[in-house]
Amino acid sequence: MAREASAKNLTNAKRAKNDEFYTQYIDIQKEIEKYLDYNPNTFRAKVVYCNCDDPFESNFFRYFVLNFNKLGLKQLITTSYKPSPVANTQLALFGDDKTLAESKGRPKLTANKFIINEVKDIDGDGEFNLKDVAKQLKANKNNEWAPLEGDGDFRSDECIELLKQSDVVVTNPPFSLFREYVKQLFDYKKKFLIIGNINCITYKEIFQKIKNNEAWLGNGMGRWISGFIVPQSYELYGTEARIDENGDRIVATNNCLWLTNIDHGRRHQPLPLMTMEDNLKYSKHKEIKGKKTYGVYDNYDAIEVPFTDAIPSDYPGTMGVPISFLDKYNPEQFEILGMDDHRLQYPNWRGRGPDLNGKPVYRRIIIKHK
Repeated sequence: MAREASAKNLTNAKRAKNDEFYTQYIDIQKEIEKYLDYNPNTFRAKVVYCNCDDPFESNFFRYFVLNFNKLGLKQLITTSYKPSPVANTQLALFGDDKTLAESKGRPKLTANKFIINEVKDIDGDGEFNLKDVAKQLKANKNNEWAPLEGDGDFRSDECIELLKQSDVVVTNPPFSLFREYVKQLFDYKKKFLIIGNINCITYKEIFQKIKNNEAWLGNGMGRWISGFIVPQSYELYGTEARIDENGDRIVATNNCLWLTNIDHGRRHQPLPLMTMEDNLKYSKHKEIKGKKTYGVYDNYDAIEVPFTDAIPSDYPGTMGVPISFLDKYNPEQFEILGMDDHRLQYPNWRGRGPDLNGKPVYRRIIIKHK
């Protein structure tokens, strides 16, 4: 029940256009490290743009600025949206120094632009940290901090100009604008690594990109993302929501994923499979084990495979698999034919997925072996 409540919060956020869910540092770090394991030069000499991130609060900014030299970045650009409901409540980038914004005549509640070209141990204490970043920004030494003219919306002209200058976009975009956000990334031919709700892969526009191998899932979905920081005004529900040791309010969920077009090693790992005969004999799933055969849909020529690990290795025809299959999808091993393709045959059909023995099953991706 608690799990359902926290997932419901994120679903309701999309409906209500309440998009203030802030990614935790540890989740950003462990995801990006997987790309670096596959290709250490993934971000080298690249301009990274975090275009949905208040630099005073964002863990995306914090991660990339603290790892600027390690990653070999050429430049880091961060822009925020005004107003931020967590302004001055989360990272406290500049600690107790309240004069930085005031001295520049730039209140923190405005939409801000940070452009980082260089980071170093500016105070000579032998350690590089956020205090050094703050001092460099204060002195405007090779870096820029300025207010945006508008509200920082990613669709604004000034943010689009910054997008054009970038190579890679990494952020947690507004769930309520996800389709429009992804379209913009493709319109400007950008590499990206972003967080979305699991249901985003059922959007026609997003699924088509995945089917065409133009986008794919990152290294993990569901529990791979351990939770989001939410503003103080959010009510916390159940055991899946908590207040951490830093006083941050965390909502954990199992219904989010990373979506990307940056290559990583996991998507090339073959999914280990058993033959159909062995699945029917030894599967850990009672829906499969002991059956004489797999079910065949009433209204589409494919077998029903209710679990990704129950895909038979020796079946040559079409198969309907859960949407969670995309977390294990290897484009060298499988071909994606569509999603609920029988909808084309039944344009007035309003079920959730294919019919099996007179009953609809949940949405299915239609695949076959390559």
